[in-house]
Formats: sequence, structure tokens, C-alpha cells
Amino acid sequence: MISVNDFKNGLTIEVDHDLWRIVEFQHVKPGKGSAFVRSTLKNLRTGAVQEKTFRSTEKVEQAQIDTKSMQYLYVDGDSYYFMDNDTYEQLSLTADQLGDALKYLKENMMVSIIMHGSETLGIDIPKTVDLEVKETEPGIRGNTSSGGSKPATLETGLVVQVPFFINVGDVLTINTTDGTYISRA
Repeated sequence: MISVNDFKNGLTIEVDHDLWRIVEFQHVKPGKGSAFVRSTLKNLRTGAVQEKTFRSTEKVEQAQIDTKSMQYLYVDGDSYYFMDNDTYEQLSLTADQLGDALKYLKENMMVSIIMHGSETLGIDIPKTVDLEVKETEPGIRGNTSSGGSKPATLETGLVVQVPFFINVGDVLTINTTDGTYISRA
């Protein structure tokens, strides 16, 4: 059990028999009454985001979350296969379990599988990934200094806004937290 005063962003807690990750929290001390903690929680099973307020004296159960480094192998229908490089054990996840991470997943990529006991909750992908441009409009000569952008479709199907000088075949570094272009790889 931990006190709500010890909350940190990214901490995983158990509330109402469900697993929640703290996205954001704020300690509030009103002039009248007792202090409380206002928090934004994300459900690790459903992906739902909820705001919840805790009294400052309240205690919650900290969830035991394990991460296992695995390599993404291939997709077969709706199943995505991962392998533990130490034991060669394979794990199959569905598109629902992967969520937004599907936009950045490449074969042979190393990811962290999030587990609670024997239940697989999802994956954590690196903060940045390098993806190849498969489709974009050609840059128009003299248009590179204006600072504009154009859409580009990457090898995973993700569409991002890129500068005019990016061409088909370029490998780009993409931020996985918000899906934005960072630089050429």
C-alpha cells in the first residue's frame, strides 16, 4: 500500500480491482477543508482515461507490473507474434492489445511487453523509431526555404507531416509519443 501523497507519473496502481497508470496528478490544498490529490488515470486493460480524486490520507495498492524485453517477429491475420530472445518463447498479441503501438511496429524491433502476473497488458515501444517513406509528393524546387510541410506515408502506414525536402525512400526518425517527424535518420 502506498499513500496518494507518493504518486508519480507512470506509477501503476490498483483501484476498484482494476489496473491504472497515473498520467498526471496534482496535490490540492484548499483554504477550507482537507487536502486532496486530483489525478488522471489510464486503465491498462481498456485504455480508458478517467479523472479521480483521492483524499490526502487515503492509501492505494501499488500494482506489480513486470516488463519483458521481446522481439517483434511477424503478423498473421489479427495476431502479432513476439519472441523472448533468451528462452525463444513466443507470445501472440491482438491488435486491440497493441493499440497505437501498431503504427510504429517494424519486424525485428525490440519492445517491452507489460505484464501483470501472467496477464499481458500491452507493449511499450521506444521513444523514437526510424521508418522509411513509402509515399509522398515530390518537393517543388525553390519551395524548401518556406518552412511548410506535406503529408508522407511511412512503411507502417502511418501518415506524418514532413518538410518539403523529404523524398520517397528517405528514412525518418519519428517521435512515438505524439507521432511527429523529428529528423532524417
